[in-house]
Amino acid sequence: MTSSDKNLRYISTCIVRPASRQADERTPQKIDLTVWDLTLLPHQYMQRGLLYTKPTPVKYHYSNQGEEESINNIITHLKNSLAKTLDHFYPFAGRLATTIHDDNEDAKYSVYINCDSSGAEFIHAAMDVTVADIISPIYVPLDIVRSFFSLEGVLNYHGLSKPLLSIQVTELIDGIFVGCTINHTVCDGTSFWHFFNSWSEMCKGGGDGSNHHDHISRLPILKRWFPKNIDSPPIRLPFFIGDVNFAEKYKYIPSPSFEVRIFHFTRENIVKLKSKANLEQTESIENANYISSFQALLSHIWLAVTRARCLGSKDEDTSYQLVIGNRARLNPPLPDGYFGSSFMIGEATAKVSELLERGISCGALLLKKLVNSYDDATIQRYCETWVEKPVLHGRRVPVSTTLMTGGSPRFNMHGNDFGWGQPIAVRGGISNKRQGKITAIPGPVEGSIDLEVCFSLDILQAMADDPEFMEAVTVLPPYKSV
Repeated sequence: MTSSDKNLRYISTCIVRPASRQADERTPQKIDLTVWDLTLLPHQYMQRGLLYTKPTPVKYHYSNQGEEESINNIITHLKNSLAKTLDHFYPFAGRLATTIHDDNEDAKYSVYINCDSSGAEFIHAAMDVTVADIISPIYVPLDIVRSFFSLEGVLNYHGLSKPLLSIQVTELIDGIFVGCTINHTVCDGTSFWHFFNSWSEMCKGGGDGSNHHDHISRLPILKRWFPKNIDSPPIRLPFFIGDVNFAEKYKYIPSPSFEVRIFHFTRENIVKLKSKANLEQTESIENANYISSFQALLSHIWLAVTRARCLGSKDEDTSYQLVIGNRARLNPPLPDGYFGSSFMIGEATAKVSELLERGISCGALLLKKLVNSYDDATIQRYCETWVEKPVLHGRRVPVSTTLMTGGSPRFNMHGNDFGWGQPIAVRGGISNKRQGKITAIPGPVEGSIDLEVCFSLDILQAMADDPEFMEAVTVLPPYKSV
């Protein structure tokens, strides 16, 4: 227990169930997991949350009540609106379950979401820290931020008994942090923020019934996608996720220590990087080689990390792993609002000497080629191969020559207004963090991007001392309390 944990106070914990959803023949009680869902079974839950300044009673329509009573009303309002949101996102209120299939052959097992309304977890906590304590330090204070999330060290297959969604709302001295911990087999980042956006919309619109606002603007589509060669789900696995052998093979192992820093890139500086990358490239200037803003930004940080690492051999390989969304790449594409997971992890590799000599265009073109290689046929082939021979990979071991980026600057994070204004910062818990992990986050101003970077202190310091890298980084002024 860290010093910050000691000052975290749990005020209440309860289970929130869908407000009014009734089981009937029109509502699926069982959602079979897809290839993308199943591959995530041995990995950790997702943890992502939003920081707000503390709402005043007047701002939140509780002007005739004391501050303590106002906070209690806010918590009640959040719970009620969550229950109504779970009417639509009801898989979050279920648990994972398994079925054994024994057809006179070796036993096979399938995994599904049992939509039994067991409920999501809701925690109300308090901590004697300020907003400035969280966002002013150069390095993210992990001992504080990790306390804002529950289910630390819980792996996705633990969803057999653990809640698939756990929310912790933590009162700060001058703010509120809303942290969500979500089972990654239930959904990916796209669906995570679809849920978060819907919950804040329901809450602001009167999710407690005061304004009779019980609907959301974009409904989730719960039917899961399966490869064309699967006549009828479920996908059958040659291993059972509920036995001790599986638990021993895929147990939680904390990552070696690291620090986290958030580098901010304005829209103007990203445009400059994009222009530089496109001017630098020596290949054809046809549209096929047109470098995007995001590819240029990732190449910029790939170069900086490679310089900071001082890799021993210029002939050594360095690689960049990238989470690539599949939704628009399938034919036909998945419908808007598809609820679940749909992504692949691709890898681009370059010689250290080539990357350093050719500059930003080298890495950007490699990343562009990587992204373009994932089409419907490639995705279908991967899924069909996996179904024939399911293989799970546990926690990725950090490699000194590799870095990886997940997340997306396109997610709607700063638009989540629960009724007391937009968030002032986005933060993630310790879950799924490790050396070399970079998470893309939309910046507070449209078109800007924040990169949450996890490395040892010496690497982060070397990046901060790199004038070529820092020329594109904007150091935001210290936060001042209102």
